[in-house]
Amino acid sequence: MNKEKLLAVARGDLLADLVIKNAKVINVFTKTIEEEDIAISDGIIVGLGSYQGKLEVDYQGYYVAPGFIDGHVHIESSMLTPNNYALAVLPRGTTTVIADCHEIANVTGNKGIDFMLEAAKQTPLDIFMMIPSCVPSTNFETSGANLLVEDIKKYLKADKVLGLGEMMNYSGTINGDKDVLAKINAFKEKIIDGHAPEVSKKALNAYVLAGVKTDHECTKPEELIEKVKRGMYIHLREGSQTKNVLDLLPGINKNYYDRILFCSDDLHPSDIKDFGHMDNNINIAIKSGIDPISAISMATINISNCYRLNNFGAIAPGYKADLVLFKDLNNIQVDKVYKAGKLLVKDKKAIFKAKKVDATKVLDTVNVDIAKLDLTYKLNSRKVNVIGLIKNNITTKKIIEKINLDKGIFNPQNNPDLLKLCVIERHHGINNIGKGIVKGYGLENGALAMTISHDSHNLVCLGDNDKDMYLAIKKITEIGGGIAVVSKGEILEFLPLEVAGLMSLKQSEFVEEKIHSLEKNIRTLGVKAEIEDPFLQLGFLSLAVIPEIRVTDKGLFDSNKFKLIPLEVRDNNEL
Repeated sequence: MNKEKLLAVARGDLLADLVIKNAKVINVFTKTIEEEDIAISDGIIVGLGSYQGKLEVDYQGYYVAPGFIDGHVHIESSMLTPNNYALAVLPRGTTTVIADCHEIANVTGNKGIDFMLEAAKQTPLDIFMMIPSCVPSTNFETSGANLLVEDIKKYLKADKVLGLGEMMNYSGTINGDKDVLAKINAFKEKIIDGHAPEVSKKALNAYVLAGVKTDHECTKPEELIEKVKRGMYIHLREGSQTKNVLDLLPGINKNYYDRILFCSDDLHPSDIKDFGHMDNNINIAIKSGIDPISAISMATINISNCYRLNNFGAIAPGYKADLVLFKDLNNIQVDKVYKAGKLLVKDKKAIFKAKKVDATKVLDTVNVDIAKLDLTYKLNSRKVNVIGLIKNNITTKKIIEKINLDKGIFNPQNNPDLLKLCVIERHHGINNIGKGIVKGYGLENGALAMTISHDSHNLVCLGDNDKDMYLAIKKITEIGGGIAVVSKGEILEFLPLEVAGLMSLKQSEFVEEKIHSLEKNIRTLGVKAEIEDPFLQLGFLSLAVIPEIRVTDKGLFDSNKFKLIPLEVRDNNEL
C-alpha cells in the first residue's frame, strides 16, 4: 500500500486491514498503558484511537506489547538453521533478532555469511545481521577461514546488515592494531558491537574511542556502571550457560534504564522451549523488582534505538505491526504473536511452517585423520596449569595443581576431578592438537566430543580415557560434525550437525529431543549439577578471548597474558 492510502487509513477515511480492539496497549515511550484500538494496514501500524477495519478482533483482557527483539544472538548456537529457529522463538514473543554469524563464518568464511543472509529470507522472523569482525578471533588458533577487511566490506550495503559484529579482539582494538582499525573504520557509519570482558579504566576509554557501542560481557554491576558511564549500551544476557541478568540488575537504576538491552547470545532450543527467550529475560527482571514496562522496553525500544531500527520496538504510527499478546503483566506468558500484522502464533503455538533452505555449500566440513591423532599426555613435571570452571559462567580461572603421573603419563582416572581436554584442528587436515586439563566438570568413565568449540569450531573432546575419546572423535567425523557421548566403548547418543558442524537441517523438536537425551546420558556419567549446560560449557573452553585460560588447537592459552603457555609449570615461571 502506498503512503497516500496509509495516510487515508490513519485519518479514518479508509478501513484498516486489521483493528485490534479493547486491549491494554503498552506504550514504551511514556511507560504507560492505554486502552485504544490499534489500526494496521500493509503490516504497518497506522494509528491508535478509535478505528474500524475490514477485520476487527476483540482482545478484551489482553495486554499488547511490541514484538520482542533479541539484541545479540548467534543463531548457530541454537543448532538450528534460521528457518527452524524462527519456529522456536516466535512463540516466545521474539519477532526480531540481531544476529552475529561469526560461528559459521569461522568454519566456512563468506560462504557461511552468505548462507545465513539467504536463509534469513526464508523466515517471517526479522533477522538483522552483524558482519563478523574477528575471523579468526585470535592468531592463536586455526579457523576454517581468515576474513580480512576486503572480505567483509562487500556486505556494507547488503540488505538487513546493521554493522560490525562483536569486536572480540579488544586487545588489538585498544592498542590500535592496523587490521582491526581497518575493519572498524570500514563500518564507522554503522553500529559496532563490542566484546570487552573486564576491560576497564583507560583501556575502556580507548576501546570506546575506537567506535565500539555495545558490550554483552559484563559479569559484575560495577563493570556495567563504568561502561554505561562511558556511553555504551549494555546487554543483559541470559543464555544456556552464561546467565548474567540477575547478577547485573543491581547495577542499573532509572537514570540509565534506556542504556540496558536484553539478549540471549547462545541459547539451546530445549532451553527456549522450557524457559523462554526474551520473555524469560523480561520475567526475571520483573520478578527482581524492575517495572514491567521498563523491562519490556529493554527488549524492544531500547534495542531499536541502539541499532537504529527506526520502525521497530514500539506500538505507534509508522512502526511495524509486530505485536505480542498476554494476560498477566507481572508474569508474561505469551499467547498470541502478530508479525507484520499477520497472526503467526496462537494459543502459544506457531501456526506457520518453515521453508526449506539450501545448505549445499556449507556441508562436509570435518577433515580429521584419526590415525594420526595422539591423545597421550607425556609430561616431565607433576605441576601443571589447570582450567578451573566457574559456576554459571564461561569465564574460567587458572589453577596450578600437582598431578599423579604413571611413567610420565597423565591419566585422569588416577587424578580425581581432572579431565583431558583436546582441541583438534578440523578444517584443513592439519591435525593440530592442543591439550589441557579441566577441573570441576565431573565426567567419569567416558568422553564427550563436539564440533562446536568457539570461535574457530575445531573438534573438541573431553574425557577421562583415550579409548572413549577416540571413539567419540571417530563418530563425529562419520556424521559430518555434531555431538557424541561415549562410555566404556559404547556410543550412548549422538546428534548430527551437518551444516558446518554447527546446525541441523531438522526442526527444533528433533534437536530438543536429542539434546535432552545427550544431557541425560552425560549426567549419568557424573557431570556436576552446577554445569548448567554441559555442551556450551565445553564449547567455550576453546574461546581464547575470554578470561582466564583456554585451549586452542595450538595449545594452552592464557587470555590475560594473551599468549600460549606450557601445560607444565616450569621453574615456577607460571606461579
